[in-house]
Amino acid sequence: MLQEDPNEAVLPDFTSDEYQPARQQLVQDGLDDGQAAHTLASLWTLENNAAKERWALRQQRLENLKQQQEQEEEDCLQLAKDEEEAARLEERKKYKNKYAPVKHMKIPSDPSIIPAAYAIRKLKAGEFCELHYFTNRGLDDTKEAVAVTEPDVLMLLPESNGSHTWIPAATVKDPKAAAVTKDENLSWEQFLEAVPRMITMM
Repeated sequence: MLQEDPNEAVLPDFTSDEYQPARQQLVQDGLDDGQAAHTLASLWTLENNAAKERWALRQQRLENLKQQQEQEEEDCLQLAKDEEEAARLEERKKYKNKYAPVKHMKIPSDPSIIPAAYAIRKLKAGEFCELHYFTNRGLDDTKEAVAVTEPDVLMLLPESNGSHTWIPAATVKDPKAAAVTKDENLSWEQFLEAVPRMITMM
């Protein structure tokens, strides 16, 4: 097997004393000293050309093997990457809430407006709801009611289809709650307090 590149080999000087024994053998076959040196140079060149061809073939095989290994490594990396991406997509699909995008929003500086649960239930149901629940007074009444209401208490109420449903007591109007001011009896100040808040909740 070739260990050195034959393309870098240098033609020896076959006329030197070092190659006298080789020339002598050819001289014995009828050649003169000059012809013997020329013959040795020709033989060396033929052998060197053959070695160059073997070297080129060997280098091409090594290059092909290297490219094949690199391609196999690249395919393995791509396969692992595809499997990882598929697993990530499957996890995102399975746990949508975990990967839900978080919106970058400013921290609200306005106080939260939370009307009575009873009023919110009526709005969601599309029923008439008095503006009183969205005035300053109505919101204050709600704060007091929330402070004393048991959060786990349920009440059984009839529905329009005749069946009954358990609902949180906080969503039902308390008969002992403060009197509700009718819309027509609200002052302009109370009206201006309530309307924007109700529109926001709708």
